Amino acid sequence: MVALAAVVVVLGALVIAVRFAPSGNGAGDTVGASASAVPSREGAPPRSSVPAQPKVPQAGEFGAWASRTSQWLDIPLRAMKGYAQATVTLSKEQPDCHLSWITLAAIGKIASDHGRAQSSHLGDDGALAKPLGAVEVRDFYNRVVSSPGAAGPMQLAPAVWTKWQRSASGGKADVQNIDDAALTTGRALCAGGRDLATDWWNGVATLAPAPLMLHRTLATVNVYGTVGQRDQAPDPAVLSAVDFAIDKIGLPYVWGGNGTGGADPGFDCSGLTTAAYASAGVKLMRTADTQFRSIPHVNEPELGDLIFYGEPATKIHHVGLYIGNQQMIDAPQTGQAVQVHPYRRPGDDYAGAGRPAA
Repeated sequence: MVALAAVVVVLGALVIAVRFAPSGNGAGDTVGASASAVPSREGAPPRSSVPAQPKVPQAGEFGAWASRTSQWLDIPLRAMKGYAQATVTLSKEQPDCHLSWITLAAIGKIASDHGRAQSSHLGDDGALAKPLGAVEVRDFYNRVVSSPGAAGPMQLAPAVWTKWQRSASGGKADVQNIDDAALTTGRALCAGGRDLATDWWNGVATLAPAPLMLHRTLATVNVYGTVGQRDQAPDPAVLSAVDFAIDKIGLPYVWGGNGTGGADPGFDCSGLTTAAYASAGVKLMRTADTQFRSIPHVNEPELGDLIFYGEPATKIHHVGLYIGNQQMIDAPQTGQAVQVHPYRRPGDDYAGAGRPAA
């Protein structure tokens, strides 16, 4: 196998606060966020930056790297190979695009759980055992946000497939094959000379324009990029908590909410972190302030750490879940959805980070 260019482009996207639904008129926030904890602008496109890239695995190193990373991130090995090979091909053909395997893998995860949606799976040849039509995704207001007529493991819309389809093996392209679908996805992302190092958001938006899909993909890119650069396996409880939070992106902010559904449809900030860690078997105190005072503090946040805002001596009013690369998932405030954005901004009242213990 040729040397595989597993180029990790970890995005530093400055994602602005997003409303996935019209603003509500909820109660004032005493448990969750204040306006000082979230970016103030809405509607502006995010910017991104590219940190130093890790060493590219050589041919002799690829097998061990792919096996280890796919296990850590719960990515089927056959899918991992498809993402990596597409990255290699396009890195040679369009090096200025800066396509990364983590972007392809994040899209594959959000689109079809790497081909595992609807009880399907990838065969040794890269084709789905059970062809996938459109995997419908609805937001928490029951609106369809997935692409109509999409198909295959990358859930490519008909217009995207028609325009950019390409076979990785040189035969007839098959939207149900991970190699062809990943390569086609990469070609669509890099279209028009796009540089994903500086225009990642708009690139991914051509495939999945709904804010819910974009934020879930962005969160997954950050997690994959963070874990993919490590030499040691991540804590399973941390990954479980982070995965839970990613799945809740788009859920409405509800003051005092615990996300149990029905009359309790959404979360406030500490409700989200409490539920995320509860899904991993880790019990947290219920409010941002009590969480801050009951877990060990750390100097620099790592994946899964809690990010706090407020005045340590008196009151902590907001908490988020760190997902790597200066980003967090949180339930910001009334009228906004669970989303991704930077954990620091000028003038914030950042109080520090803490690490829940399994």
